[in-house]
Amino acid sequence: MVSPNRRASHRPATAAARATLGLEARKSAPRSSLAQWSPMPDRQNVVEQLAGQEVERVPRLLPLRHSRMSVNPFTFYRGSALTMAADLGSRPNSGLQVQLCGDAHLSNFGLFAAPDRAVIFDINDFDETLPGPFEFDVARLTTSFTLAGQNNGFSSIEIENITRAAAASYRNSMAGFAQMGELDIWYTRTDSSVLQSWGRDAAGKKGAQVADRTVAKAQKRTSWSAINKMTELVDGQRRFINSPPLLVRIEVGAAVHPLLTGLLEQYRDTLIDDRRELFGRYKLVDIGHKVVGVGSVGLLAFVILLQGRDESDLLVLQVKQAVRSVLEPFTAPSEFEQQGERVVSGQRITQAASDIFLGWIRGAQGRDFYIRQLRDMKWSPDVTLLNPGTLQAYAMICGNTLARAHARS
Repeated sequence: MVSPNRRASHRPATAAARATLGLEARKSAPRSSLAQWSPMPDRQNVVEQLAGQEVERVPRLLPLRHSRMSVNPFTFYRGSALTMAADLGSRPNSGLQVQLCGDAHLSNFGLFAAPDRAVIFDINDFDETLPGPFEFDVARLTTSFTLAGQNNGFSSIEIENITRAAAASYRNSMAGFAQMGELDIWYTRTDSSVLQSWGRDAAGKKGAQVADRTVAKAQKRTSWSAINKMTELVDGQRRFINSPPLLVRIEVGAAVHPLLTGLLEQYRDTLIDDRRELFGRYKLVDIGHKVVGVGSVGLLAFVILLQGRDESDLLVLQVKQAVRSVLEPFTAPSEFEQQGERVVSGQRITQAASDIFLGWIRGAQGRDFYIRQLRDMKWSPDVTLLNPGTLQAYAMICGNTLARAHARS
């Protein structure tokens, strides 16, 4: 497989040449075909398909996964990236390769803190990332807005306007990025000032105020907000609470502690040099198993409590299992044998700014994991509370963000 970096080096030098390449791609995948789909005669039963994913998941958590997916069509969509990947993979594609998010539905976008502590808006989930045709992500994003609008009871005209807004924003943003230099694209990000501008354009002064309040909410979601919610003091020592099945504290005995320390050393080696130095100042305090997401339920996911200088200097990391991308059977084999490394690499390529503690490990029984901060001003909207106007504005922001992510690769 050709890596993203090598793909970039063979890209036509001028915007006009790249436009010509795009026009040629329409011969194999006309624009009109992007909105058309009919099931293949040999299409696999969806329930059987998703059940096949559950072989490597924790059996006791599968009922929770089924429950979360079965709330409505949108929640089912969130948990069935494999189904859409198979459907998209059965069609002709443009051949225009980017680093895909792989699961670019609207709930996988949101706010978080950049290393300079600015709150930015970006894609926040890369479990399925792989190089592939750009339209895979665009279809995943736009369909999620259609389903969210249906779930919210919007009219068919409102839903069409919202979906078209996401696609138009992607298209117009990509046209703009095509005129920019590589460094200018790399430095582009959606921070609070850009969100204010988007809000003002969508709803005037009120829209800008909504953007400000949203950023303020995100700024309150720090590591300490997670610590206060998920831990308790026992004999003067912080430890995770027991709240099964969502959070289960794991007792770290004398025999297990060296193994965990070894894994953390392995993880430390995957960090950038200055972050290795920083992480080396923390020591392990406690560990727990924490259920996350919808589609990820049943995969192993842990939280680690670490202490720095003293009891007030605490950090919570999330350790999340990484398995092969659902896209792999329909694109090309990953160049990464380590699935955690695949996730981290894709995230670093496409995100405007990534978590300073983003890294990976290989654990027991050859399972791969990636590691990041659990809560670092992370926030995503509850789309069920959005009206047609705000959902359309959100669609435009997501379309712009996806275009910028693709333009980076």
